[in-house]
Amino acid sequence: MADAAIQEYDYSDFYSENAVPTKVPVEVIPSCDPTADDRLYHVCIAAISLVVMLILAVLARRMKLGDGQKGVPGLLSPVNFLDHTQHKGLAVAVFGVLFCKLFGLVISPNPLPFTTDSENKQNWMILALFYYPALYYPLLACGTLHNQVGYVLGSLLSWTHFGVLVWQKVDCPKTPEIYKYYSLFTSLPQIACLAFLSFQYPLLLFKGLKGTEKHNANEDLNSSYYKDYVQRILKKRKAVKASTEKPSVSERISDAVKSYIYTPEDVFRFPPMLAISGLVSVIALYQMALILVTAVVPTLHIVRRGINEDIAFLLAGFNIILSEDRGEVVKIVTHYMWCVEVCYLSAMTLSCLVNLAMLMRSMVLHRSNLRGLYRGDVYNVYNCQRSIRPSRPALVCWMGYTSFQAAHLCLGMLIQTLMFFLCLLIAVFLVIIPILHGQNLMLFKILGNMWPFGLMLLLSGLVQHVTARLCFIKKTGGTRDLNNRGSLFLLTYLLFPVNVLIGVLLGLWRMVITALFNIVHLGRMDVSLLNRNVEAFDPAYRCYAHYLKIEVSQSHPVMKAFCGMLLQSANQTGAGQKARDAEEGIQLVQQEKKQNRVSCARRARGHWQLLYTLVNNPSLVGSRKHFQRQSSESFLNGSLNRATKQGSKKEVEAAVNK
Repeated sequence: MADAAIQEYDYSDFYSENAVPTKVPVEVIPSCDPTADDRLYHVCIAAISLVVMLILAVLARRMKLGDGQKGVPGLLSPVNFLDHTQHKGLAVAVFGVLFCKLFGLVISPNPLPFTTDSENKQNWMILALFYYPALYYPLLACGTLHNQVGYVLGSLLSWTHFGVLVWQKVDCPKTPEIYKYYSLFTSLPQIACLAFLSFQYPLLLFKGLKGTEKHNANEDLNSSYYKDYVQRILKKRKAVKASTEKPSVSERISDAVKSYIYTPEDVFRFPPMLAISGLVSVIALYQMALILVTAVVPTLHIVRRGINEDIAFLLAGFNIILSEDRGEVVKIVTHYMWCVEVCYLSAMTLSCLVNLAMLMRSMVLHRSNLRGLYRGDVYNVYNCQRSIRPSRPALVCWMGYTSFQAAHLCLGMLIQTLMFFLCLLIAVFLVIIPILHGQNLMLFKILGNMWPFGLMLLLSGLVQHVTARLCFIKKTGGTRDLNNRGSLFLLTYLLFPVNVLIGVLLGLWRMVITALFNIVHLGRMDVSLLNRNVEAFDPAYRCYAHYLKIEVSQSHPVMKAFCGMLLQSANQTGAGQKARDAEEGIQLVQQEKKQNRVSCARRARGHWQLLYTLVNNPSLVGSRKHFQRQSSESFLNGSLNRATKQGSKKEVEAAVNK
């Protein structure tokens, strides 16, 4: 009897069937202290860097005294950012290392490795913004002197940075920051740049010992690059007949794809600032993609694993009934969460691809704009008259161009990912899933209820296009003119209310296109997001325009080729100079007899050719007092329009008569 009573009150079956679901275990990553203590490492490496800088300053002082120059030891210039012929690998790699380090300051618990004070984190972060550039400065300065001692010191520093960083990541691959492997993944570009420096400095040392090093401090003006550039622009080109045939669709697509592919050329080298900006932009894309993935996707995984039958009661509170079976509701919600994750990853991938395409397009336009300014085509680049000379705002913009480009790219990628994610969510949950399951066709029901209105607008637009083509335009003698004007005016009046509604749709579509264009091109500084008449109010494009001024005014290939020829002629020996003077004297004596025979027409022809060249030089047009009164519409690619030339001639004649 007692056993029967016990069995009657036994609820083991109830507990087994209605057991409380076990919670998903959360992996706890403890803080890891590497064997190579970060604080001790920075104390040692800072002292070593200071000693290296003192050694480099003494060497620079000796080299100046050896060249007969006077001065006191000072800070070395890290690199000549206006020299297009130098090896850009060292500067690009050091900037990559510095950007990777600065990118993690925001999420790092200790921005400055010398202290663990979390209360004054903002102050330590400000100090870190100046500490890390000073820490990595000797890595760049070791290549400035172009001698074996500098290369040895650079090799030791790069090996030290590279070895300690790899040691720390091997000791502690997992960290509690954002994601367990985030610290490891975010340091991969930094490891790659340090590995490049660890290889490049010994290579330069080996070339210096063998005497095969091509790069030295005076190579800029002595380089053959500028002479080759001048020879190419002076070389006669074969006349290419312009094709009057309309290109096919395949040719247009091919040209559009080629415009986004940058192909290097031997006679054009990018400025160091643009090369640095390219690598920093790629690293910024990688870092932003990494932080967007590691900050969101693991959280979505945890949410998806934690879904249970309670989600059915939660949805029922909002009158959302997915199914009567709670198990099926769990499967549906889990599938929806998987769709959200796929949409997010697709949006982030699409944003990366778009930014890479924009970056390639920017490289093509950089080369085109620099070439245009080199040949004086100011109006085609700026659409207005601008003086290509240094100025205070231009110099400030040139200094910050690389930093501004990286910041705009990070911000643009964040906004693009959010926008693409929202668009994909709308497409998946309002279009694709309802069509596949045949349920929740809310969007299609709204469109179905509005079909008469949409059909009316479609037919109205179609009628206007058909009548304009067949009734209101006539072709006579190869020209086109209006026809049936009375009917045209009547139809314009009758369709006025309908066109107002069509205008509303066009306004909405214009907003969508404008927003899409601006968001896609937000990471590009070489394209203004405003109209060309007000593009000066776009701070990013204004910075890019000023950057081009400094590059063109200080690194013009023709100017440097001319300066190189002057220095080469000035460095010739005195004996050679005397011999050349004697030879020129003999030639002058012989030419005195023939001087009277020189044709006056030949000299006049030379004078007119020089005058024609100066008059048609686009870079000199805006400097003339007469042409400064002309409006910007009077110029086409830096030259006056033919229509305006006639008026200017009359003004000149009137001024002469006065």
